[in-house]
Amino acid sequence: MFNSLIKGSIILAMIFAVALTAAFIYAYEEISLDAEKLINYKPETSSVILDRNGEKLAYVFKKQHRLYARYDELPSYLVEGLIAMEDTKFFEHNGVNPDAILRAIVKDIQAGSFVEGGSTLTQQLIKNKILTSEKKLARKIKEAILALKIEHELSKEDIIERYLNEISYGNNYFGVKTAANGYFHKELNELTLKESAILVGLPNAPSYYNPLKHYKRALNRANNVLYRMKSIGWLSQNDYLKAVKESPKIYKTSLTQNIAPYIVDEVLRRFKGKLGDVRTGGYQIYTTIDMKQQAIAQDAVSFSYKKALKKYKEKSETSTLNAAFVAVESKTGDILAMIGGVDYKKSAFNRATQSMRQPGSAFKPFIYQTALDMGYNPASPLTDLARTFQYYYKGKPKVWSPKNYERDFKGFIPLREALVHSRNLATINLVSDLGVSTIRKRLAFLDVPHIPRDMSIALGNLGLSPMKMAQIFSVFANSGHMIESRLVSKIISKEGAVIYATRPKEIANFTTPEQAYLMTDILKDVIKRGTGKNARVEGLELAGKTGTTNNGVDAWFCGYSPTIEVISWVGRDNNKPIGRKATGGGLAAPAFAYYYKKLIELYPDTKRSFDIPEGVFKGEYEGKSELYTTNSPLPNLKKSENEFERMLGGDDDENEEDISPEYEIDMEEDISPEEDIGLAETINIDDDPNDLIESQEEEGDPLHPKRKVPKTPVSEDSGTLF
Repeated sequence: MFNSLIKGSIILAMIFAVALTAAFIYAYEEISLDAEKLINYKPETSSVILDRNGEKLAYVFKKQHRLYARYDELPSYLVEGLIAMEDTKFFEHNGVNPDAILRAIVKDIQAGSFVEGGSTLTQQLIKNKILTSEKKLARKIKEAILALKIEHELSKEDIIERYLNEISYGNNYFGVKTAANGYFHKELNELTLKESAILVGLPNAPSYYNPLKHYKRALNRANNVLYRMKSIGWLSQNDYLKAVKESPKIYKTSLTQNIAPYIVDEVLRRFKGKLGDVRTGGYQIYTTIDMKQQAIAQDAVSFSYKKALKKYKEKSETSTLNAAFVAVESKTGDILAMIGGVDYKKSAFNRATQSMRQPGSAFKPFIYQTALDMGYNPASPLTDLARTFQYYYKGKPKVWSPKNYERDFKGFIPLREALVHSRNLATINLVSDLGVSTIRKRLAFLDVPHIPRDMSIALGNLGLSPMKMAQIFSVFANSGHMIESRLVSKIISKEGAVIYATRPKEIANFTTPEQAYLMTDILKDVIKRGTGKNARVEGLELAGKTGTTNNGVDAWFCGYSPTIEVISWVGRDNNKPIGRKATGGGLAAPAFAYYYKKLIELYPDTKRSFDIPEGVFKGEYEGKSELYTTNSPLPNLKKSENEFERMLGGDDDENEEDISPEYEIDMEEDISPEEDIGLAETINIDDDPNDLIESQEEEGDPLHPKRKVPKTPVSEDSGTLF
């Protein structure tokens, strides 16, 4: 009977052992999916946005700010400190340390509760990434099984790499590389022994040892790490004493701080959905921004904004005034600086890329360039006389009677002077002579959106963002070639591969370099002696044009140096008039000038004068020196004095006011076809019935059309290399 009892016990033991083994195998396979989270470790990794020189603008992330560090990036004393404190036999066990477990069990029994764990580094990693921190036997068993599985699949170096990238170091820093950047503003290879010891001591209790809040605690904890390393022979006495005395500098402001929020937002907006989630992909995103120029652009906007507040006696807290600023490298289209508003904290809306505002007279150079390319010369006389333009709206005759800002007229005025002094009547009459359809075709070549189908094109009656304005204005700054503005030059993946590179769209030969230079020379005069006097900078040739819309709603200055183009805008966010005598020359030009003054101080070798291309000649017309080209010869006909007087009607010219002349449009009036309005020559502007019909159907009033302006940027970077 005794033998039978023994045999039965053995059989039961065998059955139990088999069952236990089967349960273990089943559990082992059941948790394989959990193990995959560490075996194929792909954590959310922050992306970094940099300027063209590699300066960090911001880290962008979703929930956890993590910078990934490969094992070969880790300093040896950082790894040694970690193992010394957390798992001295790490390189000897297979994921579970029986000795440590037995010690922990004895202490737990003595205390009557779970007071000490016997976890290895592998088990700690599992607890942080896969399981919970609760001290239950079932969790500990699963943790041990997972540890065996992971140790079988991964090398010791892989486990350490994952541990140091996964663990929290407080202050929303996940991973040791993030903590090194955040607390010390250093890369891992720049850390001192004491700084490494501080980081080793943090994961045990990140809040308690946070060096930003509890600096002495953090130092004491680091000294314990150093002592442990010395006591097991991994640190010499001299190195220990030297490190103990060190008190590293801790930065209270971390590198997660966003120093260029409008730019960062624009980058994220442009790449939304294109590269997965940019915030978690670990990308290095190189922008074209020069942070030194970004800083002076910000100062320039602040300077002009404060002047505007003072002029209109407003306070920044309650004012609706705002501004935008864009600086672009003319030859490449690289955006060097971009300011989307005066205060990002008050409004994150980017007025440089998202707002659509009327450019007013700043749009006139495109009309005058069309004239030059059609054979006009800067000396060609234009008609600066009042005219009434008749058109039909819904079968009813109407008239449009535009005026100059000064409410005077000059009779005949050279093309150069008409643009330098922003004469509206001369411009409108020029459009009438050239034909609206001709100008529309030229503008369509530049991808200009929302082109008016009527005479209002003469006065910039269309919606453009400052960024789009920079793009199309590049035809003057870039010798007749339009180049699309770009914000991002390249993107590098976390593996180090270039996965995106921009190829800016370029529209070549809108005009020739010599024809474009004629416009540059005229726009230089705008700044020297015209409406853009406030944009002058001593020692630097600049060309540009003011722009102010009806009732002073928008104020612009668009211009360029030999190398950089700048668009400056001022207006109210509620689209109300800015105030009395609000002009582009008075409000937007000061920011333009401030930027260039600081630019040549920052970069003294900046090119100071424009190159004159071949094919531009100098001649004389009516006793004055003037430029000409083969395509734009000097005028050879002169209006007679009698004809001049007849067109003037005997009225004397008023003296031109020393202010920035922009435009003013009288409201249209209903008239009877037989009625004699008693004004100057009436011209029918319905030269293309098809255009007029389409305009009426799509846009309503052909002189003051109502347009739905898109809220998204018109221009985006183009071209990718995947």
